[in-house]
Amino acid sequence: MLRQIDPEAIEHIAVGAAVLGTGGGGDPFLGKLMALQAVKEHGPIPLISVDELDDDAWIVPAAMMGAPTVMLEKFPSGKELGMVFDLLQQHAGRPIAATMPIEIGGFNSLIPVVAAAQLGLPIVDVDAMGRAFPEMQMVTFYLDGINPSPAVMADEKGNRVLMHTVDSVWGERFARSLTIQMGGAATLAAFSVTGRQLKESGILGTLTQAEAIGRLITESQGTDEDPVRTVLDHLGGFELFQGKVSDIKRRMDTGFVRGEALFEGIGEWAGRRMQLYFQNEHLLALEGGKPRATTPDLIAVLDRETGSPITTEGLRYGNRVSVTAIPCHPKWRTTAGIEAVGPRYFGYECDYVPVEERLRTEGAAR
Repeated sequence: MLRQIDPEAIEHIAVGAAVLGTGGGGDPFLGKLMALQAVKEHGPIPLISVDELDDDAWIVPAAMMGAPTVMLEKFPSGKELGMVFDLLQQHAGRPIAATMPIEIGGFNSLIPVVAAAQLGLPIVDVDAMGRAFPEMQMVTFYLDGINPSPAVMADEKGNRVLMHTVDSVWGERFARSLTIQMGGAATLAAFSVTGRQLKESGILGTLTQAEAIGRLITESQGTDEDPVRTVLDHLGGFELFQGKVSDIKRRMDTGFVRGEALFEGIGEWAGRRMQLYFQNEHLLALEGGKPRATTPDLIAVLDRETGSPITTEGLRYGNRVSVTAIPCHPKWRTTAGIEAVGPRYFGYECDYVPVEERLRTEGAAR
C-alpha cells in the first residue's frame, strides 16, 4: 500500500492523474517537476487515509486555478503556496493538520505535494471530484453544502486576497475574476474542511488510484500488452474511438480554454468521425452528431501506442489516439450532481446518460 509520496510515486501519479483529469487539471509534466524538486529538498511526503484524521482536524486543499494553456507559460514562483497557507492559518487562528488535492488532474494532483513539503504536512489520500472539473464549485463539498470560505488566492508577484463568499457559486465568480486579473493563473486554498466533513464528503483513495493507473501504463509500455486496454480493464472503462487528430480549435474565454477537437477514424474506425468539446476538461464526445459520452463521466484521450494521456492543451494535429470513457463516481450521478456538472449545465443540448447504459443501448461492447 502506498504510504508516502516519493519520486517514483510522483512519476506514476503524474501519468495516472492525467488520465483521471479528463484532459484538464493542468500540465502533469510541470506539476511533476515541482513535486520532484520539493521532495528532493524536503524528503518523501507521508500519505495518510481519512481514517487517520481526527474528526476536528483542519485540512486545507491546495490548487492552481486558471486556464491550462496559461500555466505552460506563467509558471508559479514556488512561494505562492506558503503565502496562501500562512494567511489562511493566521486568519483562522488554528493549525493546519494536512493538505489534499481538490481535484485529480495532472498539475493539481501534485501541487499539494509541494505545499506539504514546504510546510511539513502530510497529504490525505482523497479529493473532492474523482476527476477534474473546470469550475470551483464543482466539488462534492458543494453537493453537501460546504462553503469554500475562507479562501485565499495569490500570484507570483506577491499579491494575496482573502475572500468570504455566501456560497460556492459566488466563490467561483470572484475567484475567476481574480484569476484573470492575476494573469490567467493563480494559486488557491479553499474549501477547508474538518476530518469529519472530509470522511463524509470526500472521494476516497484517489491518489492511490492515480498512482496505480500510472504504474500500469508505465509497466505495460514496451511489452505485448495493449496499454489502453490495460487501463480500461482496470477502471471498467470503454474505448469510444480510435483515430487521429485532424483539427483542433482553442480559445481563451472568461478564464477558461474552450474548444473542440475533430478525429478521423483509423483502422476499423476508418470513415468515421468524432468530435470532442472541452472547457479546460473534455465534456462531450459526439459521433455522427450523437452523444457517445458526456460529463460527468470521464472522457480521456490516450496515445494509441503508449497509453499515455494527452491533455486538452497537448492535443496536436496528427496525434493517433484512443478516445475513452470511464464511469464517474456515484456522487455525480445523483440529481444534484447532474445539475451541477451535467451536459446541460455547460450548454450542451443533451441529457446525461451513464456511459455504460448509452453504449449498451447502442450495442457497443467494452
